[in-house]
Amino acid sequence: MTILPAIDLKDGKAVRLSKGLMESAKIYSDEPWQVAKRFEELGSEWVHLVDLNGAFAGEPKNLEQIKKIRENCNLKLELGGGIRDEDTIKMYLELGIDRLILGSIAVKNPQFVRDMAKKYPIVVGIDAIDGMVAVEGWAETSDMKATDLAKEFASCGVEAIICTDVGRDGMMSGLNLEFTKEIQEVSGLETIASGGLKDMSDINGLIEMGIDGTIVGKAFYEGTLDLEEAFKATK
Repeated sequence: MTILPAIDLKDGKAVRLSKGLMESAKIYSDEPWQVAKRFEELGSEWVHLVDLNGAFAGEPKNLEQIKKIRENCNLKLELGGGIRDEDTIKMYLELGIDRLILGSIAVKNPQFVRDMAKKYPIVVGIDAIDGMVAVEGWAETSDMKATDLAKEFASCGVEAIICTDVGRDGMMSGLNLEFTKEIQEVSGLETIASGGLKDMSDINGLIEMGIDGTIVGKAFYEGTLDLEEAFKATK
């Protein structure tokens, strides 16, 4: 199982939100690249990056910090937030990002995602509120079920699905393991759980259910999860 520690970027700083609300942002570092470096020291292979401003704007907004992170660590980087066209995908790949997360565009134009997945390393981000897909930086809820969207990307070259239970995100109330498992089963894809992870009990639950990976955010920043211990448990 893969653990992907997260850095969410807002106004050039590393922050965490509660339930995806921008006004809830808590700043954890003015130098996000230093956080990435710390993840590398702790034994991570990946960092999960989100351009929060970009997710709302529909275009890249934290480019300088993303470049700094890439220049200062040897980790594999996946990035989401505001990626809506092929030019942006190519730009990020040229910067050295290893794979891109397509979220809102996956709801509005699933064919675009399938086309991009044939050419580039693409992950689909499915964010759900009460089982329905949330879009535009979680500011809106669509009328599509998350499981129906996941089915759209089976066997098209997508590398993985990251599924987030928005209501749990940043709340450290425990992962929605059943929701994640359902997405994994209907899509047949590598599936990464996100939203609500608190401690080693969540890590153990993921291992027991055979889920492929998880995003670690606030649990690291608030100290409720020992990342080194988590990495050892999942090797």
